Amino acid sequence: MASEESPLLSTGDGVAHKTIYDRFTPRQKRWIVFVVSLAGLLPMFVQATFVPSIPQIAEDLRSTHAVVSLSVSLSIFAGAVGALVWAAYSSFYGRRLIYLCGMPILCIGSCGVAMSTSLPSLLFWRFIQSFGCSGGMSLGAGVIGDVYKLEERGTGIGIFFGATLFGLAVAPFLGGAAAQYWSWRNLHYSLAAWGLLEMFLIYFFLPETSHPGTMGIDKVLRKRRFHIAWVNPLSSLLLLRSPNLFATMLASSLVLISDYVLLVPLAYTIGVRYCITNEAIIGACFLPNGLGNFIGAPIAGRLSDVVVSKWRARRKGVWYPEDRLRATWIGGLFMVPISIGASGLLTAYVGGPIGLSLNLLCLYTNGMGVDFVMNPIGSYNVDVVHSRSAEVTAAYAACRSLMLSAATALVIPSIERIGVAWTNIIAAVLALIGQGIIFLTIRYGDRMRASVDVGFSTIDDN
Repeated sequence: MASEESPLLSTGDGVAHKTIYDRFTPRQKRWIVFVVSLAGLLPMFVQATFVPSIPQIAEDLRSTHAVVSLSVSLSIFAGAVGALVWAAYSSFYGRRLIYLCGMPILCIGSCGVAMSTSLPSLLFWRFIQSFGCSGGMSLGAGVIGDVYKLEERGTGIGIFFGATLFGLAVAPFLGGAAAQYWSWRNLHYSLAAWGLLEMFLIYFFLPETSHPGTMGIDKVLRKRRFHIAWVNPLSSLLLLRSPNLFATMLASSLVLISDYVLLVPLAYTIGVRYCITNEAIIGACFLPNGLGNFIGAPIAGRLSDVVVSKWRARRKGVWYPEDRLRATWIGGLFMVPISIGASGLLTAYVGGPIGLSLNLLCLYTNGMGVDFVMNPIGSYNVDVVHSRSAEVTAAYAACRSLMLSAATALVIPSIERIGVAWTNIIAAVLALIGQGIIFLTIRYGDRMRASVDVGFSTIDDN
């Protein structure tokens, strides 16, 4: 069995392959990241702007908050299914075409939501809306894997994740402001307009980034003007048969739970503890976490690239993929568990402006810390199955969504039963367990890869 120091993924010539990354200039690459980041923001806004609007929607449709909230679970399910579908087809038809297929569906779904007059129509159009935009994250990760080489990929993915995760924190504030001062229907019309703008940008300014000869359509012997193929969207999930990929998926989910434990009950924890009742101000309390995401993701991406280069030089040119995961230590061991544990204790025992200020600092630190774990893992996924980068990102997103939806449902009951301090401490312990899983993946990564081969990349095709 190969050891950690063995050249399991040894360096070859790979010169011809490296020229693929010279197809686009640095300026073009930055523009590509900008366009796909806008597309990645859309699913975040579709999900997060809806929640503050639930009371207004329930009143308009003569329903209850609990019933309207079903659309949140439905949209999470639609997002998971859609991500798998779009990612699988992007490997066959390419990234650009699949983006162009998803955006019109988003626009139609958003207009349908805005015009809904009954709960069944709202649920139906929310599914369509979420399905249409759900490829934003997985396709974006695939595009960045297409245009950036191994030693630069973490930085590109860091910028992409930073922009999209910032949207996750800004969206509740904007959704709350729209619900209070505008209209939930106009909000969804504006999402449709955003989708049209994104479709325009992709059609005119986003080139196809898939590597020449790697798309399934390139391998079809009998070419037709319109070739419609069946691609099994669930095939992406089979990538998680790999112990490496399953372990890092589980670890990232355990760390990301801390984000949801802090943010989902924020109105009931920080809001109640510090007597904040205005929806817009409660939404503004999400901003420090988003700022931490926005600042932390590019730093984490650059750090992971530096770690890869450093350890590859130490191994005399041999690439050991799990080296990138070493960049997670500062976030997983310190920033995430300390910030969430401290927030629980502060909310329980420290009142007034001091307690609120320190809590906001914890939210900022947690946002950065989560990025220091998620970003290296996201880049690692693209590294090890580079030819199916969008698919592995979609598989991660789908499984994480299922785990997080279950965990999120337990947060408020847990706070009511054992208190915010103990709930947050449990989340901190889960984050530490996740980091322990990452440690084992680093230590035994070569053996884990050898046990189940799902088509891992080598340095020559990365």
